[in-house]
Parts: sequence; C-alpha cells; structure tokens
Amino acid sequence: MSDLTAAWGRLTDAAAKAGARRIASLFDAEPGRLDRLTVEAAGLELELSKQPWSLADLDVCLDLAKAAQVEAARARFFAGEPVNSSEHRAALHMALRAPKGSNFKADGGPVSAAVDAMRDRMAAFANAIRSGALKGATGKPFRKLVHIGIGGSDFGPRLVWEALRPLDAAIEVRFVANVDPAELAFALHGLDPAETLVVVVSKTFTTQETMTNAKAARDWLRAALGKAADSHLVAVSSALKETAAFGAPDDQVFGFGDWVGGRYSVWSPVGLSCVIGLGPEVFERLLAGAAAMDAHFQAAPLAANAPVLLALAHVFNRNGLGRPVRAVVPYAQRLHLLPNFLQQLEMESNGKQVTKDGKPAPHHTAQAVFGDAGTNVQHAFFQLMHQGTDIIPTDFIAVREASEGDPAAQTILLSNVIAQAEALMVGKPESQVRKELAEKGVAAAEIETLAPQRTFPGNRPSAFILLDRLDPERLGSLLALYEHKTFVEGVLWEINSFDQWGVELGKSLATKVLGELQGGPAGAHDPSTARLIGKLRG
Repeated sequence: MSDLTAAWGRLTDAAAKAGARRIASLFDAEPGRLDRLTVEAAGLELELSKQPWSLADLDVCLDLAKAAQVEAARARFFAGEPVNSSEHRAALHMALRAPKGSNFKADGGPVSAAVDAMRDRMAAFANAIRSGALKGATGKPFRKLVHIGIGGSDFGPRLVWEALRPLDAAIEVRFVANVDPAELAFALHGLDPAETLVVVVSKTFTTQETMTNAKAARDWLRAALGKAADSHLVAVSSALKETAAFGAPDDQVFGFGDWVGGRYSVWSPVGLSCVIGLGPEVFERLLAGAAAMDAHFQAAPLAANAPVLLALAHVFNRNGLGRPVRAVVPYAQRLHLLPNFLQQLEMESNGKQVTKDGKPAPHHTAQAVFGDAGTNVQHAFFQLMHQGTDIIPTDFIAVREASEGDPAAQTILLSNVIAQAEALMVGKPESQVRKELAEKGVAAAEIETLAPQRTFPGNRPSAFILLDRLDPERLGSLLALYEHKTFVEGVLWEINSFDQWGVELGKSLATKVLGELQGGPAGAHDPSTARLIGKLRG
C-alpha cells in the first residue's frame, strides 16, 4: 500500500467518526480550536472552526497533503513546469500579476519582461481611451464599452467589473457571452455607435459563440460608421491572422501566452475591459492583491496556508463525508457573480474522472457549486440548507465595511451572515421547539405535528471568509485563494486541473447539428436527436 493510499484510508476513518459527532461540541473539547482554524492571509481572514473536523482530523488531512506531495507540486507550478500535462503546457497565471521585474519562466523560457511590457501597453491604451486622447471615428470620445467573450473570457472580467465598478462610471462596460441574440440586443440597446468600443476576447478567435456576437457587433458599427468603424474594434487574442481578417487594427490587438488558461485569464489582457472601465491603477491593485495571496500560498507552511486548509476542508466533506455539493454565499451584492465564477473555476478544472495518467480516478472529484448573494438566498434555497435531507457545506463570504450606502444596512447584512452560519451549525432541537410551543399554549396534539417541522438538525458545516472591505486588493486575494485551493484539490485527486476536454464533444456535435439545421444533409443520430433536428430545421 502506498503512502498516499494509506493517508486516504486514515482520512476516511477520521471522517466516519466526525460524521457521528456534533461540530459545536468541539469548541469545549478543543480550547485552541479557534486559533488553530483561523488564518489571516493577504488581507483576508479564513475561519474553518465550523467544519466537521477535529484538530486531530486536521492533522490527518495535513498528512494527506504531505503524502500527495502538495509542496513539491506547488514548486513545479511556480517554476513554470508543464503542470498541464495533457497539453504539455505550464499554467503560470501567477506571472501575470507578479510585481514588475519578477523572473517567472514558462517551460524554461522567461516571460516576466513580456508580461510587464503588455501591462504597460494595456495601461497606456486604457488611459488614452479614458482621457479622450483616443477617440472614435467621428471624433467623439468613447463612453461605452461592449465586452464580447464566453467562459473564462467572460466570467472573470464580468465579476471584477460588478465587484469594483464605480457608481457613476466614466465608461460603462457591458458584457455579452451567450450566443442567444437577445443578450447582444440588450447590450447594444440605447448605445451610440460613435461612442462605443467593442472588445472581442478569444484566444483563437474562432470560438463560435464569441465570433457570432463579434461579427454582429462589428456589422452594427459599420452600418452606422462605415469602414471607419473598425477603429472601434479591439481584439484580445494571439491569432493575428484572424484578428486582421476580422478588421481589428493591429495596434489594438492584445495577446497572451498559451500558458494562460481561460478560467485563470482575468489577470491577462482578457481583463482589458476592466483596465479601461476601472482604470489602470485599480487593475494594478487587483493584481497586487492576487500576488499577495500567491506569496502566501508559496511560502506558508501547510498547517497555516489558507488555500491548502480550504482545500482540505472541502475534500474532507467531499470525500470523507460524501457531500458532493457546496454552496457559496457572498453577503455582498457586488460579489453576486462569485458563485458563477467558481462554477467554472472548480467544476471545469476538477470535474474529471481520470487521473493525469489516464487511469480511473480513485476518488470522487469536484463538488458541484451553486449560490448567490445573501440575504436574497435566505428566501430561496436556505430552507433546503437548514432542513433538507442532504447536508450541504457552505462557504460564507462577508465584508466588514460597506462600499457605499447606509452603514446601518451593512450592520443588518452582517448580522444575517453571522446568524446563518451559527444556525446551520447549532440548529434547534425538538425539545426546545416543544417547550416553546407549549409555552405559547399550543395544544398537545398539534405540538406532535408541528414540533418535527420546526426542528433544525444543525451540524451543517461552513467556512467563513472575512474581508475588511471590498477593494481591488482584497478581491484579487479572494480570487487567487480559490484558484490555489482548486489546484491543491487537483493534486490530492491526482488529476490535471488545467485542461478541459469535457467541453469539446458538445461543441463538435453542435457544429454538425448546425449544418443540418441550416439545410445540410441529415447525419446519423439517435432517434430523439433526429426528431428534434427535423422539428427545428429551417
């Protein structure tokens, strides 16, 4: 038996005992629990004391991380080795946000100087747009920006914009991802083409949804401005031949290396729309926050390493206790897109059934992630969270200071997130419910019916991430925390977190079906698919 197999066995044994234990009881049993399970890192506080593990269980989890050689994998990751083994690429998004003058290498070749030059070029371009030095075809300054991308070319920039956008933006940024024509129609509605910049983000410049929307937006510009409209086009891509054919001027094309994965790309020129909309200084602060978390992840010992501990908590629930679903609930409306971002980050990265060696994965992999902003979700799915038949661990994210608005409302918001985390853990026993109903004079027969319905089982775990304020640095740190957490999980599960072959089959079949819907010859399909094509064929 290998050391790793033995370590997994010890985790399974520890979890079996944890499942029969009340989390709340651990606070009395372990006086140092809060201190041991609270970590401050890069402007964030991570508290894991409401997780089902004991401190002894934590040590078992740390032994698993050591047996999986997380530290050695981390070293290869930061060294720019080809950790994306199926595509023989590095995954070096940390280089994109490192302090200028760093010395990162991808596959042995230096990249930091090129990254620094691109950051400077992005900043200069953004400043020219923001100041009005660079104007549109008619001489009007740009007031609106339409960002077109999908997947990693959309989720990160959209999240960053929603989280940090000013109340009164000098340049408004609108996003288009879905090939459903309604989204583009809404994005363009009310805009003046003479004041609109279109930023198209696609590494290959062949992504079907993105290019369909991009061509429609380009045609909208050209219909109003003629061929001069092409000066309103910006491309984020490394496919220069395709961007030229599309019409984007060469000096408005921003590329990046193949060691930048889509879901890790917001730090690259993929974030150009945010650089323009928020300003280069804000974007640099975002990068600095992520770089601070990189430094923590790289240097902190496993027992005090925030991404490692968060990964271990999630793995303890997923693998040890058989909990395949996790909720992420930010109590900050500006972070309402965080669960969407994490769905791609975690489920595309780690939604794998085979190891890096092509063998069946020996353990269940990624949790399914869902969520939305609190307090809204308290009136939606929190009934399930508190009294449903499944235990669903929750990540709570809270912000101490409000970005704007009434401080009293922020206090109400904070009271809710604290109370929900407590309620999920402690619950409300049936004996207490019966006593309260009896004191209200409810008849005994009715108490028999009502008491079980009003009982809260509790013992439902949560992680708590606290930000002092939602500023660019802390947002960058938060996103990097989850990036590195996802990497650690991939190491534990022995999978490649940096490819995404699972998205390819549906895309290739869609191309085949499209030809048939457009009148091409019928292909071989199952009866249900063939019927749908026949019904919807033009």
